[in-house]
Amino acid sequence: MSGNQNYINHVALVLDASSSMSHLSSKVVEVADQQIAYLARRSQELDQETRVTVYVFANTVECVIYDKDVLRMPSLKQLYRVGGMTALLAATLKSQRELAQTAQLYGDHSFLTFVLTDGQENASHRCPDAPSRDPRTLVDALATMIETQQDNWTLAVLVPDQMGKREAMQCGFPKDNIAIWDATSTRGLEEAGQVIQEATEKFMVGRTKGIRGSRAVFSTGADAVNKETIKAAGLTPVDQARYELIAVDRVAGIREWVVECGHVYRTGGAYYQLSKSEKVQARKQIAVVEKKTDRVYTGPEARALLGLPDAEVRLKPDQNDEFTIFVQSTSVNRKLVANTRLLLMV
Repeated sequence: MSGNQNYINHVALVLDASSSMSHLSSKVVEVADQQIAYLARRSQELDQETRVTVYVFANTVECVIYDKDVLRMPSLKQLYRVGGMTALLAATLKSQRELAQTAQLYGDHSFLTFVLTDGQENASHRCPDAPSRDPRTLVDALATMIETQQDNWTLAVLVPDQMGKREAMQCGFPKDNIAIWDATSTRGLEEAGQVIQEATEKFMVGRTKGIRGSRAVFSTGADAVNKETIKAAGLTPVDQARYELIAVDRVAGIREWVVECGHVYRTGGAYYQLSKSEKVQARKQIAVVEKKTDRVYTGPEARALLGLPDAEVRLKPDQNDEFTIFVQSTSVNRKLVANTRLLLMV
């Protein structure tokens, strides 16, 4: 495909509108509208055409906006109404089947769908939009469809708990395309919006380098952080004279360890290795270290590489044989984990 080919993104939001979402309904509109505004801005900055589709589902599934130019999108205020049960399988199947009918002529087309639900499937077998009345058949149909989607299709889901995650995996969703959100509060929904925004950022940056789809949109693993995506994000290595990587062989406070190793502790100059799920604030810098060479990449592009928004977000380490993520510490007593490394900017 020639280098000047149009990038055309078809982004779909499939939103749970069952009765249990009523306490969040105005927040759903706000978060969706923010996502659309963000998509509009990034589409212009990256010179990618983006078209948005929105489905809402309860007892039935309704497409309220179909493949509309992101720059001409209305607010969802008049379009999102709650009430009813949760036809989750029917909504996911209908959205993907209908989007598959979208013409893909003259351009590099890519499809990205986020399904957001606060509960378990309980209505698809009675839903007129479902291709079957048998719940087991519906699960198999969805799993088969996901398995056979082309490489330019990305389907992700946000579920409320581990049970929802297990069900999503049984339906064929790739495990790194499933995120858990706190469905009990507006704060939880805001965080879900940030997760969607990060995943979209990663997707759009990847598009500029020919990555057409992903089975790891919620991941810091090898699919997300590799030589190609680092190059695509515009990251360049830090001068090796400007940093030192120090082994941490026992649990210790960060300042205590830096001083013990003969260095002066400077607030913000030390980065801990991401070894478990952590909350990362908007102002914290990220560094990516290549394991084989100890090359370090940092700066705002490193946050963009992981799709981190300008807000606090939870980040977890995923399997990556080539790169390790480090997070800036602004604390003097953060506990370092044994058998990790510390990155010290000097």
